[in-house]
Amino acid sequence: MKTLQDAYIVAATRTPIGKSHKGYFRQTRPDDLLAHTLRAALAQVPGLDPAAIEDVICGCAIPEAQQGLNVARVAAVLAGLPKSVGGITVNRFCASGLSAVQMAADRIRVGEADVMIAAGVESMSMVPMMGNTPSLSPSIFAKLDNVEDYGIAYGMGLTAEKVAQQWKVSREAQDAFALQSHQRAIAAQQAGEFADEITPVDVVERELDLDSGEVRTRTRTVTLDEGPRADTSLEALGKLRPVFATPRRADLTPTGLGTVTAGNSSQTSDGAGVLILASEAAVKRFGLTPLARFVSFAARGVPPHIMGIGPIEAIPAALRAAGLQQDDLDWIELNEAFAAQSLAVMNQLGLDPAKVNPMGGAIALGHPLGATGAIRSATVVHALRRRNLRYGMVTMCVGMGQGAAGIFERV
Repeated sequence: MKTLQDAYIVAATRTPIGKSHKGYFRQTRPDDLLAHTLRAALAQVPGLDPAAIEDVICGCAIPEAQQGLNVARVAAVLAGLPKSVGGITVNRFCASGLSAVQMAADRIRVGEADVMIAAGVESMSMVPMMGNTPSLSPSIFAKLDNVEDYGIAYGMGLTAEKVAQQWKVSREAQDAFALQSHQRAIAAQQAGEFADEITPVDVVERELDLDSGEVRTRTRTVTLDEGPRADTSLEALGKLRPVFATPRRADLTPTGLGTVTAGNSSQTSDGAGVLILASEAAVKRFGLTPLARFVSFAARGVPPHIMGIGPIEAIPAALRAAGLQQDDLDWIELNEAFAAQSLAVMNQLGLDPAKVNPMGGAIALGHPLGATGAIRSATVVHALRRRNLRYGMVTMCVGMGQGAAGIFERV
């Protein structure tokens, strides 16, 4: 049996994360944003011959409109990569970016490629969360007493309410978790801990002057994630109304009131992330410096109506594949789709809160869907090196009932 070879991350970067619709990148096309990030990643490996790149694999949760038409290939061309470099767009919803990393690593590990690019991109400003023309099969609703099937059509917030109810996660605990996310993110920004992983972006903004009829433009450079709020407090979070607290949904919690609010949920966002992976042979040939080794990956399915618990199944599977124990993990990026599901996962698995999202998570930093896995992979790679740690994990729940987890080792 052929022995697998190692796949190393030799470059990892991401854009700042912008708030959707009113934020940094509301007028920035996702293909342009990805192309910018591709160029930035390549700049980190000046010795690499771009012609050696086999393929660009890009995750995108809603691959249509401005991020459709195989955005991986479009961005590769826009970035000026050799035309010989391929491109493919993949979709595992919130784990799309992480799956792109796994697929790129696996091509190298089985000996089919020596240099690969993994990426993720999402513009929730330009492409709505369910896409422009969502259409679910009527067969999903054929048996309305089978919640595990028609739960595939639930809004994500409703699945979070189901998790909060089943795992007994209180509103108070969710709000406290959300506050901590903002506090950690602000502290990390002030300490400059995101600097190594973020590529600044020049944003061109255009406004029409109705009096003169002229279009005015201005350019500004953005360097930090837009979401973290220093003024967040438990009092402010506690005043937000539950999104799903309606009489028709009184079965959601024992009190008949919902617990999921805009404040304890992830922010809708825009952003991109890129990692370059190489085999040992390519590292030696081009004089590259490995940042981390890709260790393992696992994806598992769970009932769609409680999709937030996906990491409960995926994390142990990724650890088994790596031959590691949970205590071996030094850093865990658990995507905060909702505070309710994050706390349910942490409590069920007994994850060390000090190791989970030390620099904040999606509640503060934002969650650009298909880009998040690549973005958080860049976070882990740089955090392990900065703090001289060994093993890190990226994990998340996935809409319609999945979980994914990937493990990295500093080298």
